[in-house]
Amino acid sequence: MPPERAEALAAAFAHCETAVREADKDRWLATLFAPEGARPDLHALYAFNIEIASVRERVSEPLPGEVRLQWWRDVLTGEGRGDVASHPVAAAILDVIGRRNLAIRPLVDLIDARVFDLYDDPMPTVNDLEGYCGETSSALMQIAALILAGGEDPGTADLAGHAGAAYAMTGLLRAFPLHAARGQVFIPGDILAASDVSRDDIVAGRAGPGLSRALEAMRRLAGEHMAKAEALIAAADPRTVAAFLPMAAARLYLGRMDRLIAAPFRASVEIAQWRRQWALWRMARRFGRAAAPKL
Repeated sequence: MPPERAEALAAAFAHCETAVREADKDRWLATLFAPEGARPDLHALYAFNIEIASVRERVSEPLPGEVRLQWWRDVLTGEGRGDVASHPVAAAILDVIGRRNLAIRPLVDLIDARVFDLYDDPMPTVNDLEGYCGETSSALMQIAALILAGGEDPGTADLAGHAGAAYAMTGLLRAFPLHAARGQVFIPGDILAASDVSRDDIVAGRAGPGLSRALEAMRRLAGEHMAKAEALIAAADPRTVAAFLPMAAARLYLGRMDRLIAAPFRASVEIAQWRRQWALWRMARRFGRAAAPKL
């Protein structure tokens, strides 16, 4: 590789680490438990996810968001126009895909799933929510596990499915006040109906027993997926530890969700970083990687 190319790639991967450290601290903390040689590739993967997941925040209308997501599809499929390599995250993720021989389809599916974020359409059912979580959070965990397993099938598809659903649902609960303020409702319609609360109530900022029941149902659903994921951990390939450690932080957030249920439009569910680091370390120890990471 020419020195200029190597230097540009190094800068791209450094950019990715900074982006993940600033915008996705729990996943960044988890990468500290990965082998040093795998960390840059995980940073690139997570930085790519940040780019896709944050499109809604970067546009004022859905159409520009659709255009942005299409740009990323083109990047992945080799149809990108202009100097794609000049975008540090694009350069890094393409390098990882090439070296790791990663399949493109799951990444494109992740982009396709995020189109939902651009609009204020209701989430119809629990099955739809689980599918959304599967193509976003679960897919990300499984790709990370593949990277950590050196390209071998780590046998973690079920674990990724449940862990990713638990992590994503927990994140959606934490973001409920923000989403409601801009007209987004990720609580499935069947849960809303069973709880006797409507999307219009949520968008209008009307709290009440029905909304509390709906949020509790969401927390219970996330907890069910968390329990299934935790039951699968013992048999998981220990090389994949860093891919699933973020669920340890999600477990802490779920434990603090009472405050959100009590004040859904005002509460903030936060956990001190040192507590999250401790939770990640304890889970890593169960995987047989108990050494404290260097911060």
